[in-house]
Amino acid sequence: MGIIIRQSIKGTLVNYIGVLIGFFTTFFVLTRFLTAEEIGLTRVLVDTSMLFVGLAQMGTGSSIIRFYPYFKCKEKKDHGFFFWTVIVPLIGFVIFSVVFHLLKGYICERFSEKSELFVTYYKCIYPLSFAMLYMVVAESNSNVLMRIVVPKFVREVLVRALTLAVYLLYAFRFFNIDGFVYAFCGVYVVALLVDFVYLCSLKKISLKPDWKFLTPSLKKDYSYYTIFLITSTISSVLAPFANTYFISAEMGLVFTGIFAIATYITALVEIPYRSLGAIAQPQLSASIKDNNTAESNMLCKKISINQLLIGGFIFVVIWINLDLFFSLLPNGEQYAVAKWVVFILGLSKLFTSVFSISLSALNYSNYYYYSLIFSVIFTALSIYLNCKFIPLWGIEGAALATLVSVMVYYGLLIVLDVWKIQISPFSKKQIGVCVLFAVILLMSAAWQNYFVMPQSMFGKIIEAVVRTAVLLAFGAFVSYKCSFSEDINKMIKGKKIKQINS
Repeated sequence: MGIIIRQSIKGTLVNYIGVLIGFFTTFFVLTRFLTAEEIGLTRVLVDTSMLFVGLAQMGTGSSIIRFYPYFKCKEKKDHGFFFWTVIVPLIGFVIFSVVFHLLKGYICERFSEKSELFVTYYKCIYPLSFAMLYMVVAESNSNVLMRIVVPKFVREVLVRALTLAVYLLYAFRFFNIDGFVYAFCGVYVVALLVDFVYLCSLKKISLKPDWKFLTPSLKKDYSYYTIFLITSTISSVLAPFANTYFISAEMGLVFTGIFAIATYITALVEIPYRSLGAIAQPQLSASIKDNNTAESNMLCKKISINQLLIGGFIFVVIWINLDLFFSLLPNGEQYAVAKWVVFILGLSKLFTSVFSISLSALNYSNYYYYSLIFSVIFTALSIYLNCKFIPLWGIEGAALATLVSVMVYYGLLIVLDVWKIQISPFSKKQIGVCVLFAVILLMSAAWQNYFVMPQSMFGKIIEAVVRTAVLLAFGAFVSYKCSFSEDINKMIKGKKIKQINS
């Protein structure tokens, strides 16, 4: 776990630098200078492009991690492995460009009444999707080389910093709406170029495929795996898109923008897994390939408990300070209606990040095709629940549809993992962590109910800081004493030893 912990810590630090930029951008620039409709436009463009990317990559992101151990050979430039990571998604991009063009009439008709801006800028999906697609390719290639920090810096820091610049230029009227949307797409093109320059600096990239290395069995395995991933992805990428699609089409871009703000808030919960999962997946893939069930189980359990602990603390901090946050947010009263959306989506993000490693384990095993049926169930359930819940409860219904779908999906996947590959992310310590967080939430509620709360804004901020610090200190003390995370405890003990020695 050494390199995993080191790289994930560095990656997480980069992520949180990006979070600071994103926090300022989202909550003090977007909400002040952009309308909810304009925020909704950027959200629907990004979500639609992510749908496009999920389809067009044709499983390349997972295939790179699964098959790189077979191709790895420094002397022979990995047998031209990089060539396939470039050409397969290019084929996918061409195919789905045609599909999205054919669907343009239907999509634009659905959005024309309440989301006209999206119809106007539908054409921007293509360059935005191309840039995002090959960012995934570059990042996945860097991941298998155990170098996640720079690609994470590009995605989490550079993209956010450039996007902030675009927002500010638009806010101060250096751009009209056309220039704003085109510059927004251009940010991802710049990020793509930086990613590929860095990837080329890591090793000698070869675009010449080694045809002799492609044995019939390897081609058969890759073909089956790719077909499975394409089919599975069609299901899995439609489900996350359902929220944006139904809210935009049925309620309008204003509500899409409000829902987007809630989504941005809860995205903080899953940030640690972006680093921990990215650096752990290649090692998990290798251990499953070698039939090392003990190591695979150890990795899944450690990643799951670490993410539950870290992500849970983040969720608690968000929830106990949410009312204050909305009161500080520019135009916060407009977005405060999404309070319970934040709670529901936060639980969904926590559940996903804690158990995502189970999906990775299944996809790297010989039983990867079993998850297809669950992907279909996930998508069908998500679409069905969005159709039913949004008319009843609006954006809260969309959030609840996500939570229920995610819990059913990962529940089924975990059962399959235990049954087929004897790998489980569960441990007894997770129960203790959940009890701890429930106690912290009750303590926060009691604090606010039984103490006289200040009336001034300055007083409210000071009270929130003190309350949060006390509750986090209590949680950290209990976590350390109960040794919920062996890795975190070892790091703390290591620092103590260094301090004593110095």
